Amino acid sequence: MKAGRWPSATAHSERLDELAAAWRVALRDELPAAVRLRQELHANPRLSGDENETAARLESELGDRVAMHRIADSGRIGRLGPSAGGAVGVRAELDALPLTELTGVPFASANGAMHACGHDVHQAALVAFIRAADHLELPVGLVPILQPREETYPSGAHQIVEEGGLERFQVEHVIGAHVHPGVPRGAIAIGGGYINAAADEIEISLQGRGGHGAYPHQAADPVAAIAQIALGLPEVVRRTISPMNPAVISVGTLSAGEGAANVLPSSARLLASMRTTAPKDRELLFAAVQHLAVRTAEAYGTEAVVHMHQNMPVLINDSHLASDADDWLARLGVDGAEPMRSLGGDDFSYYCDEVPSIMCFAGVETAGLPGPDGAYAPTLHHPRFLPTEDAVGLVASAFLAGYCAAAERILGIAHHRRALP
Repeated sequence: MKAGRWPSATAHSERLDELAAAWRVALRDELPAAVRLRQELHANPRLSGDENETAARLESELGDRVAMHRIADSGRIGRLGPSAGGAVGVRAELDALPLTELTGVPFASANGAMHACGHDVHQAALVAFIRAADHLELPVGLVPILQPREETYPSGAHQIVEEGGLERFQVEHVIGAHVHPGVPRGAIAIGGGYINAAADEIEISLQGRGGHGAYPHQAADPVAAIAQIALGLPEVVRRTISPMNPAVISVGTLSAGEGAANVLPSSARLLASMRTTAPKDRELLFAAVQHLAVRTAEAYGTEAVVHMHQNMPVLINDSHLASDADDWLARLGVDGAEPMRSLGGDDFSYYCDEVPSIMCFAGVETAGLPGPDGAYAPTLHHPRFLPTEDAVGLVASAFLAGYCAAAERILGIAHHRRALP
């Protein structure tokens, strides 16, 4: 891997064009091996916190191109290209989900875990992207980030930031890419601004006074109160948050009693997820939920305790970097798509909070067997979700466009907005 000195002047932006063209050709040569690697990774998934085997396998594929260092327990990080100065981080997630796979393909997992969110594709694409950079003269540092625990807590991205991983390797921008069936196949969606929501959890515990079902007036029944609170949560969203800012609260768990029909319980519990897309809405909505729970509980003669467990913040793509990356996609011959915005969460948001960064979505279709309903297209986190093999090259193209856009910003050069040869 060459690490020559690139003069950071507009006159030398042509060199970045030449680099991108050469990288694209080298990437095509790497894709057959990357597809085989993807199948191997898919067949051997590891759950959050148990990703060391996956990280070691990827490290072996990278070989001596880059020295990788352990970070965030089971993660890895390294740097290639110039050893000093600003660098571009490129992330791939290591963990799988606790699902029994139903795709029916020969390389399906059989260990009770599954790459049902496409992380195997991201990993193979990152390996191909790094291997294709061999013998190229990079203008700025390239930092592969093999990140653990994207699917659970504590967040691997948050730990990498807290351990100073970005600062230590002088990362000024991070590029992420994620497969998504909601984007047209073969296209990549970027876009500036909010991309993924802040994902938090609300826990509401009610304490009342138990009793006999025949004498409810002698008890303080928390069942009616918790039910009223659950039904009131959508209304809290409607009257607290502007309809121009997507937000939602979904109740996932509602529990009370021990199974007897004639016993009024003394306590009840509700767990809900809260998704917001504007940082200020996060605190506003929690305060409104707390007010609803406490006052409703009081009206029913019970007491409420409300806790919010803050998880990942809103994922906000840097608008300028997103626009430049869109330009690079066009120059690489890759179709762009309308920005993909959702109330799903991704801990990539922790990188965005530290440095201007972008998450790209790669449009895919599934290669898994259809379910009983035939026409249903499995989506993320479904036991039949399996992106087709072309997804590996598409994700790698997103990495390349993102790296070139970020390199321009670090170098302070302008590109010519023309198609590559």
